[in-house]
Amino acid sequence: MTEPQTAEIPKTESEAESTRELPPVVADQLDDEVAPFRPGVAGWLARGAVWALLAWVVFAIPGNVLSPFHLGVSDVGHASKAAIFAIIGLSLNVLIGYAGTISLGHQAFVGVGGFVSAYVVVDMGLEFWLAVPIAAAVGGLQAALLGAVSLRLTGLYFALVTLAYGVFAEETLFGITAFTGGEGGKNVPRPIGFGDDYSFYYLCLAFLAVVLWADWRLVRTKGGRALQALRENPRVASSYGIDVKAYTLMAFVVSGIFAGIGGALLAQQSTFLVPETFDFELALLFVLMTVVGGLRNRVGVVIGSVIFALLEEGTLVHLLHIDGFLDSTIGLPAEFFGLVVGPFLLLLTLTLYPGGIGQQIAPISHWLRGRKFDLHAGKVTEVEVADVRA
Repeated sequence: MTEPQTAEIPKTESEAESTRELPPVVADQLDDEVAPFRPGVAGWLARGAVWALLAWVVFAIPGNVLSPFHLGVSDVGHASKAAIFAIIGLSLNVLIGYAGTISLGHQAFVGVGGFVSAYVVVDMGLEFWLAVPIAAAVGGLQAALLGAVSLRLTGLYFALVTLAYGVFAEETLFGITAFTGGEGGKNVPRPIGFGDDYSFYYLCLAFLAVVLWADWRLVRTKGGRALQALRENPRVASSYGIDVKAYTLMAFVVSGIFAGIGGALLAQQSTFLVPETFDFELALLFVLMTVVGGLRNRVGVVIGSVIFALLEEGTLVHLLHIDGFLDSTIGLPAEFFGLVVGPFLLLLTLTLYPGGIGQQIAPISHWLRGRKFDLHAGKVTEVEVADVRA
């Protein structure tokens, strides 16, 4: 299938303005082209030390390698889940951040990917390495079918269609016993060579790296630039020859593929999959972690997804050793701490930091990439979804 043809969008006077007023992805591309600042030797050494520290946190601590902390199996399992949630957050960011389309039924795409992977491994007896691409293909196919019948709608009505699909999957698809195992669920074995939680964590990191690379390449293609244009204003993008429906469908399919991969990994991570896991509450969690992380900011979305994944079962509270304090002072169990922090972080994002976590860490991330430290880097004035300001 050939990519829809687009016309080149002429430059406007706004391109001469500061990149701080542009979307983060576009601003980063312009910074890469201009790049007037070059750090010295000491600057690169300082940046290298920070990169090494980050690599140690991500790779060494969960594997108990050169680490003063010892993480148990359950903690490493939560770290694997955080990496999987980051993949799901990136999939939703393609829809909300790039295409400007809100999905309220994303748990259905993740759930279908998980159960397809479980069916391929358990019922068909095939390997995990075949189950993942099959789950990704099914995720893209269901997104294409849903998008094909609902792209005539926009905004709130499109969101309601995705919500209806999520409810349909929860009440119907996930109730097929031959497919999901029914209320009894389905046991899913880990792939050969990755049976323990430590090795499986690194497998999830590898898939996260692949999805990050694919997302990075998507933004730099002609289709990715078209997505950014139609998100800013679909009518103006259409006037320049961009096929709005075709590119929105493309974003929907890419999002479905990423969600299918996340669902397949989630099935392997839990080793026991039940339909009740994929409910509307999970869909809201996905939207929260994406918006709080920062729309169109990969690093912010990954960090936001990790935080909400660790908050979901009180893991972050236990790691910070504040569970006893919360229980004794306000009587709040660690498992419910995320229900309080999540809405608070959303309100903070909508009012003070519209760019989410991505906006807050932008000065540091720009500095780590060799640019001059700027407290105003990545500044966002409002949460933007399509041509409607949220």
